[in-house]
Amino acid sequence: MFDTLKKVLAPIGPSGMEGPVAAVIREELQGYVDGFATDAMGNLICVKQGKGENPRRIMLSAHMDHIGFVVTGIEKEGFLRVTNVGGVGLNTTLTRHVVFPNGVHGVVVSEPVEGARTMKHMFIDIGAQDKEDALTMVQLGDMAVFAPDCFRLGENRVGSPAMDDRCACALLVKLMQTLGDTKDTVLAVFSVQEEVGCRGAKVASFALEPDVGIALDVTAWGDTPGETQPEIKLGEGVAVKVMDRGSISNPLCGRSCWSAAGWPASRPSGRCCPSAARTPPLCRRAGAASRCAPCRSPAATSIPPARLSTCGTWTPR
Repeated sequence: MFDTLKKVLAPIGPSGMEGPVAAVIREELQGYVDGFATDAMGNLICVKQGKGENPRRIMLSAHMDHIGFVVTGIEKEGFLRVTNVGGVGLNTTLTRHVVFPNGVHGVVVSEPVEGARTMKHMFIDIGAQDKEDALTMVQLGDMAVFAPDCFRLGENRVGSPAMDDRCACALLVKLMQTLGDTKDTVLAVFSVQEEVGCRGAKVASFALEPDVGIALDVTAWGDTPGETQPEIKLGEGVAVKVMDRGSISNPLCGRSCWSAAGWPASRPSGRCCPSAARTPPLCRRAGAASRCAPCRSPAATSIPPARLSTCGTWTPR
């Protein structure tokens, strides 16, 4: 797994420039899936066809892009003015080593600041003598990322830039390599531009119309000094997201994940199938009312057309 992780972490792939990452993933999955596709956004879609009758479409998605900086101006002294691409934390950025896709290296620096530091105070030093020299190395619009540097922390932990979300990309690669035959069709989507608004995953989900959609990504933690919430600890397994600032997870899909992990599956309020060991997820893409196959009672919720949702034992009326 560590070798796969290192391979996926190595390419430079800021938001909108994920092609080198996709190329590595495609090479790793040759011979393990039934087909590849790359859409207009740049999402890499890997398909493993289901062997069952009327297979569902299960979409697993991890994003390839990495936060970074885009050059917005060049000072006469040769320093690069930049702004952020994605959620760059200024406090963890100062004096960081960055690299451009063409191999030019730099260091992120800040002007002296009294009060709050913002992106307008930041610049990158690439060692240029002046603006003309800088323009021989980079151009306006070029992007830089934190330089790749994958290393072990103890026996079972790893440190590196771009772990968000290349660690999940590596996990999804390993899953597809070891999956074997499946009843349902599995769509492994390595998406683009997540750091600037989940753009690639949105396009892929509408285009592919999966019955079940699960995103694989990193999350917050509560096991370091000064952090106690959320109650998530590195090394204690996968966290199942309930909600974040941008989305609310389907509660029934979440409970199914908890049940699969061995947690008790309590009956959600207002849903059918009270005797089911695993509460069936909500259905479908159709806007029409639905019914639950085991008990034929009306579904509590209908889902608008073409929206990414989960689908288990629900069937159209």
